[in-house]
Amino acid sequence: MAKTGDRTRTAAAPALASLHFAPDRISPVPLYHQLAQQLERAIGQGLLAPGDLLGNEVDLSVRLGLSRPTVRQAIQCLVDKGLLVRRRGVGTQVVHSKVRRPLELSSLYDDLEAAGQGPATRVVRHETVPAACDVAAALGVPEGSEVVLLERLRSTHGTPVALLRNHLPSGLLDLDGARLESTGLYRMLRAAGITLHSARQRVGARAATAREAARLDEAEGAALLTMRRTAFDDTGRAVEYGTHVYRASRYSFDFQLLVRP
Repeated sequence: MAKTGDRTRTAAAPALASLHFAPDRISPVPLYHQLAQQLERAIGQGLLAPGDLLGNEVDLSVRLGLSRPTVRQAIQCLVDKGLLVRRRGVGTQVVHSKVRRPLELSSLYDDLEAAGQGPATRVVRHETVPAACDVAAALGVPEGSEVVLLERLRSTHGTPVALLRNHLPSGLLDLDGARLESTGLYRMLRAAGITLHSARQRVGARAATAREAARLDEAEGAALLTMRRTAFDDTGRAVEYGTHVYRASRYSFDFQLLVRP
């Protein structure tokens, strides 16, 4: 029997049988690291899904033609990364991989797709609303003027990752509902001839509200990462103001810090 989401399987990972591990025994890269890399790649591409069982170390060593210590070391590498977990009475199991996103002007959809994470989108709200004070200030429009409100739930491998709330100037873009669920907002902006140039962004954290928790499949009060971003085109016009929340259990931002000369 199988369940979606954190699904469990009674057999030892049918998906693993379709993976062909061909160790390079003359490579300077240790065999355990080669195995760990292939398993990590399979998890990232969704070939091994959350809940899949890999079997015990003896079965794996026989199946893969490797020694048990080699398999144990490869598994430990992925346990340390949070990709696998050893469960008593169950065995080694794939868990949800954490989305690590570089802190740059890119869309979550593009980043997930590039990482092989299989992004999916559900539009929760799409309507015209009067601009509140913070929205008006960010977009440079009069308070109370009409802006487009877009709220989407972004998931990967069937599991919600982020709740994205965007405001755009009215008339900027034709936001077709079907396209919004099949691609990213920034792709739609680029397709409309809008060139994104820069952004102001602030990252923070807070507890999930009851509504957010229900959308994101988290407990109320669970830790969320927050991001506020105002994006500008190449003329300096504000084209998008986003206030997003991300599951801290599934998501992180990567920073690259440079020393000031």
